[in-house]
Amino acid sequence: MARFMTTFDPFKEIRDMQSRLQQAFPAETAENANVAGFVPSVNTREGEYAYHIEADLPGVKKDDIQVEVKDGRVAISGERKAKEEVAEDDYYRMESRYGRFERSFALPDNVDEENVSARCEDGVLEVILPKKQPDTDTKKITVE
Repeated sequence: MARFMTTFDPFKEIRDMQSRLQQAFPAETAENANVAGFVPSVNTREGEYAYHIEADLPGVKKDDIQVEVKDGRVAISGERKAKEEVAEDDYYRMESRYGRFERSFALPDNVDEENVSARCEDGVLEVILPKKQPDTDTKKITVE
């Protein structure tokens, strides 16, 4: 009698179900074949005077980026539109890719929301979230 050991894969059933759903409802149609979900990669860091959020946004124009601060959150959103056109002697090809994106982050309590700034250079968006300066005015209380 031969016994075989198999490795347990807890996600196999989920992958199988996803595959069956994709076969039953194919997403590739003429309307959405070139729509791609775009999730920019983001790095965050804390400096001495500010927090920094850097988002990689290749192919996104500065005018297509929105940065909003509201209710203790910062939201970065926009749309990437890209067209690639190749015209050679014996063929012509044009590809279009586009996709909306949005990332949002909860702000620490010590962020000065009134002075948040953002700049975009070479496809990298940097959002600068300055820290509130601690109140250094000390009031002496006379003990009676």
